[in-house]
Amino acid sequence: MAKFKSGNKSGLSRRHVLQLGAGVASAAFIPGLGTIGWAYADDKPPIGTWPAGSEGDTVYLGAAVPLTGTYAAQGADELKGWELAVDHINEGHELMKKFAPKIDKGLLGKKVKLLSADSAAKPNTALRVAQTFINDNKIIMMTGSTSSAVAVAMNKFAEREKILYLAGISGSNDTTGKDCVRYGFRQNFFGQTAAAAIGPVLVKNFGKNRKAAFMTPDYTYGHTVTKSVNDYLKEHAGWEMVTNQVSPLGTQDFSQYLTNIANSGAEFIVNVNWGRDAVLSTQQAKQFGLLPQMKLVIPYQIPFLAKEVGADITEGVFAATDFWWTLEDKYPLSKMFVEAFQEKYGYRPEWGAENSYVSFAHWARMVSEAGSFYPPDVIKQFEKGETIPSLIGDVHYRPEDHQCVRPVVIVRGKAQKDMKNDEDFWEVLEVVPGEGLMQAPDAFGCKLGDYT
Repeated sequence: MAKFKSGNKSGLSRRHVLQLGAGVASAAFIPGLGTIGWAYADDKPPIGTWPAGSEGDTVYLGAAVPLTGTYAAQGADELKGWELAVDHINEGHELMKKFAPKIDKGLLGKKVKLLSADSAAKPNTALRVAQTFINDNKIIMMTGSTSSAVAVAMNKFAEREKILYLAGISGSNDTTGKDCVRYGFRQNFFGQTAAAAIGPVLVKNFGKNRKAAFMTPDYTYGHTVTKSVNDYLKEHAGWEMVTNQVSPLGTQDFSQYLTNIANSGAEFIVNVNWGRDAVLSTQQAKQFGLLPQMKLVIPYQIPFLAKEVGADITEGVFAATDFWWTLEDKYPLSKMFVEAFQEKYGYRPEWGAENSYVSFAHWARMVSEAGSFYPPDVIKQFEKGETIPSLIGDVHYRPEDHQCVRPVVIVRGKAQKDMKNDEDFWEVLEVVPGEGLMQAPDAFGCKLGDYT
């Protein structure tokens, strides 16, 4: 029999509560249990932090996000996107209402508050943070990965705790593949879609039968992205992986890996490293003289990479990404977002911020359309697969694996002389529709769990 998991120690089951009397179902208050009448109005048992987490005038969301370590810069950008989204939900901002027309200065009559803490991109730390938020604040939704290892761990935790989890940045195929869960959703693109989008561009520009060296971070993101890109280039154009240099997360000195690449006969460096690892490995490849002798490819673009390594390195480099701010010239919602973000934070948003804003906007839409914070109701609203807005056109979530079917943006690094301002690093070449990119929903082994 289901029992309260949010601090109630009475041990009373739902059946016991209902047996207290015919008037209990509509009662306003029961000593020891608080206000619960509305929670049973449609015969829904407690689950996760529901209903306790949504009884007051404020509902809490929890983000375990890297603010130190290898992925700190990207995590900080993500956090800003979530913060802006929460501000817009509570204000009833016109941009948020484009996503969730039913919001009105809050969500279902309640203020939304975001709690955040540093995960350092470590799964165990992220889980401890989330557990603290559950214990202390009864959060009703969790977010905050930048490492896919964190996303996979949080997926499993969300399924166990029966609390919704929206992946932050997560590029592994496994997040909505073999490690998918009923309680997890992902809005951003991932390894397979990146490969399917950038692969044709590389073949068109560089031809067939080329030799590539891969640089791969040693965890689920790195291995799945490298496999997807290599598989595409090998199958469609006969490219050869002459070496795959796998390095631990947080590597500072890439000299041994770059030496191996220098001796491999490679014509291209496909750098799958991310965050600070991507910055250091790219800078050191330049110092070693590998760039521009070899051509650099970034199949899964790193926010702030061009800013940190400089336009002289990223000039002419092809990359796949979720978003670039100059898309404001094509999409009105992007323009609204870029202007609001820049006004609040003083710089134009990177794709981490775009991704986090949109994921919260989609969640707000689902809650407001469902008219409930009850987790299975919100999940089923996502699973309707309805066409909904994003900042770069309409998207939808697949009910089979909870992956958002969204475009992938292909960019090329600008020469410094062509930059219109100090943030104009990338030229958008193409916005590739997501529908034609993605594998079948069951191709990576997704089997969603139960609702309750």
